Amino acid sequence: MGFQKTRIVLPAIIATLLWASLALAGDFDWTRDFNIRAEADPSGFRARLAARFKIGDAEIDAVLGNMESPADAYVVLRLGEISSRSPKHVVERYRSEKGAGWGALAKSLGMKPGSKEFHALKRGEDLYGGNEKDGMPKGKDRKPKNNGAREKGK
Repeated sequence: MGFQKTRIVLPAIIATLLWASLALAGDFDWTRDFNIRAEADPSGFRARLAARFKIGDAEIDAVLGNMESPADAYVVLRLGEISSRSPKHVVERYRSEKGAGWGALAKSLGMKPGSKEFHALKRGEDLYGGNEKDGMPKGKDRKPKNNGAREKGK
């Protein structure tokens, strides 16, 4: 009887684990390409971070120096932006909670891991301040957003 239970239970467990791993595969799958681009053009990457998050070289150095990859640095800066916390604070939380995952870090910063902002981050939206993965807004008008500032004369 034990062998028959194993024949039934083992495939069910394997199927469940496979389904869970496939469901999670889409989370942060943009990081590989992001890292390749950042490593191919380090000075351009630093300039984009500076412009995107309105931070200087010292803050960029502090974040990059504490992260394993450029994508991790971006996630830390974005979590800080979403939670209204300084990059230094988020880096400190990251270091103290290392290995707990981005969702746990977001939660410790007062964010809900199920929030639309966190899901957008996991999908790689808003990488450079726009609505799409390429940093550009949706629709026919593909001009970069000006961060909500109204243009003169409108």
